[in-house]
Parts: sequence; structure tokens; C-alpha cells
Amino acid sequence: MRQGKNLIIWAILIIALSVIANAYQTGQKTLNQKGMMFSEFLDYVENKNVVSVVIEGSNITGQLKDGKEFYTYATDDPDLIKKLREADVKIEAKPLEDKAGTLLGIFISLLPAILLIGAWFYFMNQANSSNNKAMGFGRSRAKLVENKKKVTFKDVAGVEEEKRDLEEIIDFLKDPSKFQRLGGKIPRGVLLVGPPGTGKTLLARAVAGEADVPFFSISGSDFVEMFVGVGASRVRDMFNEAKQHAPCLLFIDEIDAVGRHRGAGLGGGNDEREQTLNQLLVEMDGFDANESVIIIAATNRPDILDPALLRPGRFDRQVVVSNPDVKGREEILKVHTRNVPLAKDVKLSIVARGTPGFSGADLANLVNEAALLAARKNKNKVTSKDFDDAKDKVLMGAEKRSMAMDENEKKLTAYHEAGHAVCSLHVEETDPIHKATIIPRGRALGMVQQLPEKDQYSYSRQKMLSRLTIMMGGRVAEELKFGYDKVTSGASSDINAATNLAKAMVTEWGMSDVLGPVRYAENSGEVFLGKTFTQNQNMSEETAKVVDSEVKKLVMNAYDKATKILKENDKEFELLASALIEYEILTGDEIKDVIAGKKIDKSDEAPVSEEKRTKSSVPEL
Repeated sequence: MRQGKNLIIWAILIIALSVIANAYQTGQKTLNQKGMMFSEFLDYVENKNVVSVVIEGSNITGQLKDGKEFYTYATDDPDLIKKLREADVKIEAKPLEDKAGTLLGIFISLLPAILLIGAWFYFMNQANSSNNKAMGFGRSRAKLVENKKKVTFKDVAGVEEEKRDLEEIIDFLKDPSKFQRLGGKIPRGVLLVGPPGTGKTLLARAVAGEADVPFFSISGSDFVEMFVGVGASRVRDMFNEAKQHAPCLLFIDEIDAVGRHRGAGLGGGNDEREQTLNQLLVEMDGFDANESVIIIAATNRPDILDPALLRPGRFDRQVVVSNPDVKGREEILKVHTRNVPLAKDVKLSIVARGTPGFSGADLANLVNEAALLAARKNKNKVTSKDFDDAKDKVLMGAEKRSMAMDENEKKLTAYHEAGHAVCSLHVEETDPIHKATIIPRGRALGMVQQLPEKDQYSYSRQKMLSRLTIMMGGRVAEELKFGYDKVTSGASSDINAATNLAKAMVTEWGMSDVLGPVRYAENSGEVFLGKTFTQNQNMSEETAKVVDSEVKKLVMNAYDKATKILKENDKEFELLASALIEYEILTGDEIKDVIAGKKIDKSDEAPVSEEKRTKSSVPEL
């Protein structure tokens, strides 16, 4: 309808311009020519003062000897041509022009002007359109999400407490008068805080779906530009657009991109990001009581947000969306397996127990990987083994069976992983072994994977000391079996992880007897151009030496304990290493059977021939 109106307006404008131009050209032509009576014209001809004439029907135009042009109208005079010939007048005869030809000529002559006017209207229209990035720089980039497939709380699992916190927001969007008649004020801003992949964006969409209101979505980075004032302009335009669709929900993802604490940067107090934040603060606090616009923002770094953004009247309610517990993981798996055909041996409760620490996005990826693995094997349904293989791929990386290891390297890797496994069986407190393998996965040549039996939210000193011992088990195993001069770089990741853990125990968690329960921050500076400017304001040079000494003591104590465990259990160490060389992959139960001297049955698995594997090159440690 709107395009049709535009076409009609354009057609009227073109016709009007054509008529005006034609009248103007005709008038100009008339002004430049001298009108004379026919008798006067004949006198000029007899006196030979006429140079040329153009006869077009009864219309006669021509030029006199003095260069002046004239026009007149002739009667039906049969002697006119004879008189002109006798006076040596040049004669040109033209047929009468029809109206169609005249209009076509006018249109052709006016075509350049029409094109210029059309181009001018086009660019003016683009300047007012938000689709033009060059001219619509300050327009809002918030997108109105079309909720074709309506997302509701039924599509969001594992966050039952968080959904309860947001239910009154939904009630307010549905019926604002319910709260307003009692003088109540609903929170204008809700901040969703949690690790990546926990479903913050999905939860915001579900709130909009439950309330059945428009849902605007924008990222915090969409406000940030190199030109000062552009972000603030976009904030104003975004709120104006939201008010026009009220009641509605406005979702700002990764708000820490624009809401960072003011004064902490290196650009001064008038940079673009701070101007944008100032405008956001003003718009949030400037809502009228009857404007049903609620803002939901998401971030995984609430500690760096400006305090003014979190005060009452703005984001005065925080909803923590954490990783789901075992029950929540089972509900999430049910949501993601709705369209996935599952075999009878698949128990989602078991899969949920075996995936502690997984976020909603991790679980969705797990289901997808299991479905892809089953499809590659031309299965009709996803089996329990597919889920196990997918979990191993997610946790440890994809198997690289094409990578070849010669006998010496394979043996070294087997003893290295056996050292980890034996230490994990004989320390005081640790998680059970899920799987041990010497098949390269990800960036590792081998791996011992441990999984907790239940969700854990804190860790004891004893468990962390045990973890240090397990980390040192691989390096100790290489030294005991192959000698001090034969150790390799394969333990580099273990050493790095052990050092970081020991440093955290000393400087962050107060687990050093010498330094006591005091935090010694190390990296409190700003990140600029990829470099961290460290400010050790609460750590002197003497204290730094003590920290290094305590970290080294924790790691070396773990090294000595690993040495003691492997020497005292050298038989188990040898049995397990031999089994890894033979079978390459052992589960936690199979490791216990090997140590107990039981026979391992892997007849149901198709082994990879050594001939096939040795065709590939040997990887570097």
C-alpha cells in the first residue's frame, strides 16, 4: 500500500514537472520571436527582407535579414510558395506534431532532470532509514525479535529459582495496573549474572514469550563507536522506539561492554564509552511511572560494572543464573532430546550425573555431538555409547587415531598416564577415574580423565594437595622408569597446572602456614594493547620471595609424595602401564580390574590395527 502511494506521488510529480517545463520552453520561444501580421509578412517577402521560413501547417516562423526571428499565421494562400520562391526565401516544411510525440520529446528532454531529482529523493529517503549505516549512524540497532516460534518457560530448564524471580516481571507486563493501584513499583531493570552458556539470553526471551510482549534485543558492543556521541544517540533512539511499543521488553546482552566502571580506563572522562553509559543511566532513570518498558541485561562480569548502573531505580535486581545441578541437567537434556530418537539403553539421569559442571550450552553440544556420532554410524537411534563417546570428545577432545607413535613414545606415554592413575588411586581425597587413554586427544598425547560423583561447590585443602600429587605423578613415573636424563617435555601442562594451583592456594585462598589467611593480589592493573600492567601494591619484594618459596614447597611436597606412592605400588604401576600399551583405552572400572589381576574383555570393541596407525607421522611431545 505504501509503495503504491509512493509511485502515484512520483507519477504526479513527473507529469507536473513536464507540463511546467513545456510551458516554460514555449513561453521562452515566444518571447524570443517577433509576432507580425500576415500582410506585414507579405510586405517583408516582397521587399526581400526574409531569409528563411519554416511552414508547419498554418504556422510560419522565420528569420529576417537583420537576424531577428518572427512568427505569423498564414491563410490558405495558393500563391504563397510562388512569392517566397521569387523572393529567394529558403523554405522548410514540417508536418504538424501530434501530442504523443510532443510529450515524448518533452519527457526525453526532461529525463536528466528527472533522474537527478529521483536520486536526490532516494538519498534523502536513505538518510531517514536506519538501514543506511553512513547516514543513519546515530540510529538504534536494537532488533525487534519476531517471536514466530514462541519461547516460554517450558523451553527453559534447570533454572527454576531464576524463573520464580522473574514471574512478577511477567505479571507486571501483563497487567501493570495490578501493581500501580497499590503504589507498587516494579524493578525497571533486571541484571542476569552467570557464566557463559547458562541460558541468560534464552531466559530473557522466555520472559517476553510468557508476557506476550514485543522483545527488543541488542548487544552492548553495538553502542560503542569511534565517534563520540554516536553511542549516546543510539541509546536515546533505542528508548524512544521501545516506548512506542510499550509494554515491551528490552534485552541488552554483554552490557559490560558499555557499562564498565567509569574512570578506570585510559581514555579520560569524556570518551565515547562513558558518554554512552551516561546517556544509558539518564534514560533508565527517566522512565515515567506508566511506561511499561522493562530492561533485562546479561553479563558474566558484574564486578566491573559501574555502581551507578546497579543502584535502585536502574538495575536494582540481580538474578544469578549458575550452572545447573544434577536435576537441572536432566531437565535440560529432556528439552534438547525432544527431537532426537533415543535408544532404550539411554538414561538421561545417568548422563546428567556424569556431566557435573556442564552448562546448558555444554549439554546442548553434548546431545548434538551424540546425534552426529550416531548419524555417522548410520544408526536409527542415539545409543548410550554415543553419549559416552560424545562426552569423551567434549571433555578430552576428539581422538586422533591417525597420529602414529613409535613403540618408545607409546611406552613412555603409557607409563606417564599410569603414574597419574596410580597416584589418584592412593591419595587421601580425589575424584574417581572416568577413563585413561594413550590415544592422542586434542593437544594431549594421552590423558587420565577424572569426574566428580556429585556437584561440588567448594574444595578442601586436602583435595587440592591430592590434586597436586596426581599432577606430579606423570613426571615422577617417567623418571622412575626411564631415568632422570630421559624425562620429556610431556609433563609441561602438568607442571603449569600444578604451579597455578599452588599459587592460588598461597595468594588467594590463604592456605600457607607461613603467610596465613591473607590475600596477595598480583594482577590488579588494567589491560591495554594486550598487556597487563601489574600493580603489586600489597606485596613487597620480600613477600614475593616468600610466596615463591611457599609455592615451590607445595609443588615439591607433592612431587615427593608421588614418588613415594609409585615406589610403594610399583607392581600396580607396571600392570597398568602394560594394560594401557595393550588396550590403549581403559575405563575406571577396567583400571581397578587390571590392578586386581583380572582379565579385561574388550572383544566387543573393534581394535585399530597397528599397521594402519604406523602409516602416519610421529607427533611431537
